[in-house]
Amino acid sequence: MSQVLVEANGVTRTLVLNRPKQLNALSSEMITCFLRCFTAYEEDDGVKLLIVKGKGRAFCAGGDVAAVVRSINNDSWKYGAHFFRNEFLLNYIIATYSKPQVSLLTGIVMGGGAGVSIHGRFRVVTDSTVFAMPETALGLFPDIGASYFLSRLPGFYGEYVGITGVRLDAAEMLACGLATHFVSSDCTHSCRGCLC
Repeated sequence: MSQVLVEANGVTRTLVLNRPKQLNALSSEMITCFLRCFTAYEEDDGVKLLIVKGKGRAFCAGGDVAAVVRSINNDSWKYGAHFFRNEFLLNYIIATYSKPQVSLLTGIVMGGGAGVSIHGRFRVVTDSTVFAMPETALGLFPDIGASYFLSRLPGFYGEYVGITGVRLDAAEMLACGLATHFVSSDCTHSCRGCLC
């Protein structure tokens, strides 16, 4: 089963994170697929819009660091270095992408999930969205380019989010600028006029 589903609809490509049992935690395979798709679609004049969403109750709960730790314990540090190099390269590509990207942030958006969405142009939240940078609870700093987007939030909100790992809802994400749009979760399943 593919961990990223690619749907084509006219000039739109939708990338669906497809590890619902793992809350769509980013695996090395998923990151590689995203890199391949984003790179190809940037050069493809037939693609005008990218949509990214998650299957199940989470957009993306972060990077699959459990696989990285297992690799370090059983093999070597090289898998982890490759994983994070590709993840950070993907974040950079998304942040500098020339075509619009819409991220449909339903459910959990944490860590690496923020990296593949917040750097994009449009971030649509719903009443089920929960955002956090939970790596701070492990004693780590917020990575995935979070020092860039958190430092640009109004006041000291970014510092607060980055230091505490606090969970934000859709209204808080809109208020501070992490989200650009709100759609009711009822709308994302029943209407024909929205991005779903």
